[in-house]
Amino acid sequence: MTAPTLAPTSPQTPYVYRHRALQEPDWTRYPGWRAVTAEQWRSAQWQRSHCVKNVRELRGVLGDLLHDSVYDDLQVDQDKQATMSLLVPPQMLNTLMAGASPAGPGSLSEAFRADPVRRYMLPLASDRRPDWRSHPMAVRDSLHESEMWAVEGLTHRYPNKVLVELVSTCPQYCGHCTRMDLVGNSTPTVAKTRFALRPQDRTEAMLGYLRRSPGIRDVVVSGGDVANVPWPRLESFVARLLDIEHIRDIRLASKALVGMPQHWLAPDVLDGLARLAERAARRGVSVALHTHANAAQSVTPLVAEASRAVLATGIRDVRNQGVLLAGVNDSAEALLDLCFALLDGAGVMPYYFYLCDMIPESEHWRIPLGRAQELQSGLMGHLPGFATPRLVCDVPYLGKRWVHQAAEYDRVTGVSRWEASATGARFEPAGTARTFHYYDPLHTLPPEGRRWWERHAA
Repeated sequence: MTAPTLAPTSPQTPYVYRHRALQEPDWTRYPGWRAVTAEQWRSAQWQRSHCVKNVRELRGVLGDLLHDSVYDDLQVDQDKQATMSLLVPPQMLNTLMAGASPAGPGSLSEAFRADPVRRYMLPLASDRRPDWRSHPMAVRDSLHESEMWAVEGLTHRYPNKVLVELVSTCPQYCGHCTRMDLVGNSTPTVAKTRFALRPQDRTEAMLGYLRRSPGIRDVVVSGGDVANVPWPRLESFVARLLDIEHIRDIRLASKALVGMPQHWLAPDVLDGLARLAERAARRGVSVALHTHANAAQSVTPLVAEASRAVLATGIRDVRNQGVLLAGVNDSAEALLDLCFALLDGAGVMPYYFYLCDMIPESEHWRIPLGRAQELQSGLMGHLPGFATPRLVCDVPYLGKRWVHQAAEYDRVTGVSRWEASATGARFEPAGTARTFHYYDPLHTLPPEGRRWWERHAA
């Protein structure tokens, strides 16, 4: 009997684990921060008041280390394409170009353009695709969360879990924000939706709904970012959640643990977390903090200090939910570097990586479902099972599904079909017939797939 012929496999360099010490880049390498002291840098108030909010302020920090063409590229994007306004804390900005050394005018231009964190925190017009900047199926509220509001700001999509949006602002704005319809300041291209109710009235309506809904056990408190909720108000809200008997899981969502760890190191915040953790322990309720890091360079010693300080209060866990982004973390090596930095360096549990949601102006960030499936396979076996992140597609209307759960996947048109389980979709719009869809970015399709969309885009 002749042995079967095996198809040749392409050689791949195996990932080699090496423990790497976290690094806090020297912020005084930038002209605008040469006189900033360590005490100032550790101050959350200083960080907030020195966020970069426009091109002029970025130039004030980096000076002539970037060519004028880079600043012009950024300004064009802000004027004509950006869905999010600029807001970058010094802590976050300082993690860009961590290994590059200034060497005169324009010397950091290429490093700036190539930096993975820059790609989503400070998007350039030249990053966007000239052919398909937005997928034909992209919409502002891509997950249709507002259609599922039980009361304003409370999304009830899953059977026993809700999302609470306490605030519509963040300490920093990511270009790929899934809630770009609501979060942040309006841009020249996007007039943001606004809450109609006053914060206090919205909070009372949310709590009232939760009390009337005994089937809900899990509350994600988000926004925006809970770091932008004054601590007394946030602590009061969580304490009132703890008074509701059927709620057993509470998750606080804050990218600020990575972008502005100074906030989570503030004594009043840590003292308040300790009070909530003690109260939760008495009731047997889990309280966790969820953050958002997309690249290993964002995990610095200050981030690790903040994470471990939060855990020391008695909070159950700190977990990371990242987004799969082209040119940022779309390789198994980049994802593993990030996961080990989180796990070993900061005590943060790698939890999810999401396919980038189908918001406008996002095609250059998105990767196809097939690539996400390859990345999930590439992660297996390297991390402990409990710390191997799940790569998921947040399917519009349906919710999170592992990338291998698609019922059908047409790699020519890039259309994937997803089905609801008997208990998996609480909200089903008319006409879905328990079938939901996600779409690959068009530039990743074969020519026949792109031609199909050119015919059917309307």
